Amino acid sequence: MTKLFTHRLRVRYSECDQQNVVFNGHYLFYYDVAMTELWREVTGGYASMVEGGTDLVVAEARIRYRQGARYDELIDIEMPLTRLGTTSMIVCPRFKVGERLIAEGEVRHVFTDTVAGGKKEMPDAVRAAFQPYTSAGE
Repeated sequence: MTKLFTHRLRVRYSECDQQNVVFNGHYLFYYDVAMTELWREVTGGYASMVEGGTDLVVAEARIRYRQGARYDELIDIEMPLTRLGTTSMIVCPRFKVGERLIAEGEVRHVFTDTVAGGKKEMPDAVRAAFQPYTSAGE
């Protein structure tokens, strides 16, 4: 059975626009917070991978907005991994308030070499740690 990581956060007043909903640009920030917490849960933290010479960058991101989340609502960010490739991974976040789907997307990350630059294969330890969270069963 595939594990699903979910991170919850509360919408702050300063994150809302003049229409009283979360400003669209905040969703990528929310995603980044959830990704950091996913990484912490699955691997124990991001720093050891970087210290080992591998980093992770966003190569592509898209978000489809469905409804607006509002001030003080709790947003659950579900983080299903749909692909673990050789040098990349894809996460398809779903932003929900209760059962309401607020937004959904797809973010492709690429592993890079911190010294030489350019793409690098995903470290074996990272692949093994994320495998249970991958819905594609790769």
